[in-house]
Amino acid sequence: MKDKIWLSSPHMGGTEQSYIAEAFAENWIAPLGPNVTGFENDLEAYLGHDSHVACVSSGTGAIHLALDIAGVSAGDEVLCQTFTFCGTSNPITYLGATPVFVDSEEETWNMSPIYLEEAIQAGIEKGKKPKAVIAVHLYGMPAKIDEIEAICKKYDVFLIEDAAEALGASYKGRKCGTFGDLSILSFNGNKIITTSGGGALVCRDKQTKDEAIFLATQARDDAPHYQHSRIGYNYRMSNIAAGIGRGQMEVLDAHVALRRKNHAFYQALFQDIDGVTVFTEPNEQVYSNHWLTAITYEKSDKKQIIEKLNLFLQNLNIESRPLWKPMHLQPVYKGTACFGDGTAENLFKKGLCLPSGSNLTDLEKERIENAVRTYFS
Repeated sequence: MKDKIWLSSPHMGGTEQSYIAEAFAENWIAPLGPNVTGFENDLEAYLGHDSHVACVSSGTGAIHLALDIAGVSAGDEVLCQTFTFCGTSNPITYLGATPVFVDSEEETWNMSPIYLEEAIQAGIEKGKKPKAVIAVHLYGMPAKIDEIEAICKKYDVFLIEDAAEALGASYKGRKCGTFGDLSILSFNGNKIITTSGGGALVCRDKQTKDEAIFLATQARDDAPHYQHSRIGYNYRMSNIAAGIGRGQMEVLDAHVALRRKNHAFYQALFQDIDGVTVFTEPNEQVYSNHWLTAITYEKSDKKQIIEKLNLFLQNLNIESRPLWKPMHLQPVYKGTACFGDGTAENLFKKGLCLPSGSNLTDLEKERIENAVRTYFS
């Protein structure tokens, strides 16, 4: 059996160990230290737009903090994109709130502004205006975030931008991670850059960043003894993980360029294969990092073809993965409301993610191409 081709594996740049070694030499083996501060500064400089970054232990933790800062509590409703990973929606339930899901639109596969407004209006009509909205940039493809922002401002609803998969992507020249009232990033092992595990909350002002760090370090009051007036969390990123992140920031743009090169490879591969569409930007205002390249099969037997292709690739030790199963279809969210027309469900049935790592080699691409051509022949 040939070596496995991973969907999206960690890709080190080479300088990460120097930052880690420095942390060991100076005994900064803690959830604070110069690497944490340095990584936050690096991210703030990269994102621009007066960003203030608090690094935490995961993207999911960052969403939890964002919801807490937004004032979400038991009994509230939060509107959430249904076409996403559970890390987006689960923190809503941590706070005792109820997720109400919103379908996708077909151009970017992200939250539909039309159904978002419909969901907000429905909440207002029943006397329960949503407390917050979580919109995602799926697979690194920027959402119609300006339309989503405008709707949230119109109804005065707090907007959280989930840019976990979209570091390095931009919309109308502005980096993803700088929209909404708060934004989140993820540095999980499969992301554009990694800290092994980790995430960040991107705030619009320093006061909110300070609040996020306070909550992420168990909400300890300024007192000579351990005193707590608010529930906090153990979410701060370690100085060791942040050291990996500092090294990864040095290769972030290179990793984005390589992922986009992979996307171009798949566009060329599938251009003459009938029925297959490669998911790409709808216009020049959208710049995707192409964290994962995905395809859809458009013919009547789409679900069967995609399932068989997935199995065919797995048998050749090539990792592929179906698109996200919509959250409102998950057993854990059975019975929750979803506003939409079935777009996300249809995408789930006909779509597949293909190996997209920035460390994908030419030989691995050749194996993938041979496998795809064999299957479709």
